[in-house]
Amino acid sequence: MVISRPRDIEGAAAAASIVVQVHEQLVTYLEPGRTLADIDTFVGATIKSLRAKSCFLRYRIPGHPPFPSHSCLSVNDCVVHGTHLMSTTPIAPGDLVSIDIGVKHNGWIGDAAWTYAICECTDEARRLMDVGRESLRRGIAAMQPGAKLLAWAEAVQGCVEKEAGFSLVRGLGGHGYGKTLHGPPFISNVVPTRPGEWVDSTKEFVEGMLVAVEPMLNAGRHDVESDPGEWPIRTADGSLSVHYEADVLVTADGPRNLTARLDELPDVVG
Repeated sequence: MVISRPRDIEGAAAAASIVVQVHEQLVTYLEPGRTLADIDTFVGATIKSLRAKSCFLRYRIPGHPPFPSHSCLSVNDCVVHGTHLMSTTPIAPGDLVSIDIGVKHNGWIGDAAWTYAICECTDEARRLMDVGRESLRRGIAAMQPGAKLLAWAEAVQGCVEKEAGFSLVRGLGGHGYGKTLHGPPFISNVVPTRPGEWVDSTKEFVEGMLVAVEPMLNAGRHDVESDPGEWPIRTADGSLSVHYEADVLVTADGPRNLTARLDELPDVVG
């Protein structure tokens, strides 16, 4: 979606701000002993208190049942699309929890994810989170008007795979949004290696474009797996994964990160 009217920009910014506020309240709530159901109930209640609605709850895609949770709750080797039903085990010190929150507020979507370590983390987990945040920052900086979408993937993949030696999940990536949760263009986190692999790669970032960009990093291989008809996607080798997502408005002066306050959140909580 491309927007230019001030009231539309304000609407998109307000929805993004609500997502940030939910994350800001989460960092004081997350602690050992919370179950995924506890966390999702908290997210749902917080979204409601901010006069918004979850746009994930009961979301549908072909071949899957309606999404059952207010938020995506992905723990350790779960890359994305974790639900509050996938485990009754409480979170524990050392767990990595990626939380993706999507809201609708006055017709506008906000959609952003962040990863938190509970109480403590290994050196590998710390470096994985650091690289995830840095790749997001570098990728957003590359989203200049007139630059090809490919510039995002070059920046992110260079940071994650060439420099850090981690891997990016293939086939999943960012997307346009606005008054609907998902729309064109698709924004891959990796550079295409064959013709037709990423048809949107040569399109340009244009002034007024709204996109949600989201690196998904694995400590091990990039391969993922999921059970047929189920939502959670996991690393195939059981390695740790992190997920960061930001809402970005491309302006004449460069990218404006509507969820920039997420970068002020602590990595370790609880």
